[in-house]
Amino acid sequence: LGRREAVGAQDLSGAIALGARTQLLSELAELDAQRAKLIAHRGRAILDDAKALVEKAGVTGVTTRLRHGDLVEAVAELEAEARVILIGKRGEAADFAKGHLGSNLERIVRASHRPVFVASRAFKPIEKVLLAYDGGTSAMKAVDHIARSPLFPGLKVHVVTVGPDTKEAQKGLADAQALLKAAQIEATVAVVPGTPDKALAELIESEGHDMLVMGAYGHSRIRSLIIGSTTTEMVRSCKVPVVLMR
Repeated sequence: LGRREAVGAQDLSGAIALGARTQLLSELAELDAQRAKLIAHRGRAILDDAKALVEKAGVTGVTTRLRHGDLVEAVAELEAEARVILIGKRGEAADFAKGHLGSNLERIVRASHRPVFVASRAFKPIEKVLLAYDGGTSAMKAVDHIARSPLFPGLKVHVVTVGPDTKEAQKGLADAQALLKAAQIEATVAVVPGTPDKALAELIESEGHDMLVMGAYGHSRIRSLIIGSTTTEMVRSCKVPVVLMR
């Protein structure tokens, strides 16, 4: 629960004109306290529903926590216990603003030291994985994550570099392929022309990949503001889950 949502009774005296009855102050304070309780009950109900859904799918040992404060700060405190962070692509206003991402998504990804799984609304079992590889630190971390994870052996992994077909690009792909092969993952590789946001989205659509893995936010917020962010565009345009590595 956000700090504003979690606040109970507030001092409302400054908003009431001189001479107003004391009873009105009391009623406003009581209403504010009731609102805080209802919001807490709603948060608990959301958690209970989520737990029931996961347990219905056969998962055991599910725990829930209702926290007050900032979401990013809460994740930072808890992520040491986790292998991955899962978050929805969009928040409650998804039906009204389908072109926008959730307000907390970028903040979580930029602050996290764990892989962030960004879930799309529609889900199907993951069999084909597209890995975007540009030779950068985040992309190399993504390759290493796939190689070490017990979830990827047996899946079809396609490693792609978007841009000119150079010797450097081919060497980077060969190195990534060798690392994955050492982890018993037979990956295919390719260099695709174009820009990452368009080329990867088209590849996912045409070849039926179920998930995209890529490095995230390689530049500062200021640079992203000026020239745009490939990460944001990919998450926005892809209809499949995206795993982001920082």
